[in-house]
Amino acid sequence: MPKYFEEDTEPRKPCSGLKEDLKACLLESDCVRKDKLTPKECLREGSRVDDHCRALQFAFFECKRSLLDTRTRFRGRKGY
Repeated sequence: MPKYFEEDTEPRKPCSGLKEDLKACLLESDCVRKDKLTPKECLREGSRVDDHCRALQFAFFECKRSLLDTRTRFRGRKGY
């Protein structure tokens, strides 16, 4: 489950909530715990990571991509 809470009053970096959730998901996965691989190696192989972590990775990618998209000036960032 996501651990991102909106009760933080400090300004945060964009996409930081997704990044923290992805990091926690990867550290709790069997690939890191049982196979003793790094999270980066687990993401590269792909088949060792469950669907929830894959969905978080894709959402994080889309959030980062929306920061570079010039259309977001007019539409706003995704997820906000």
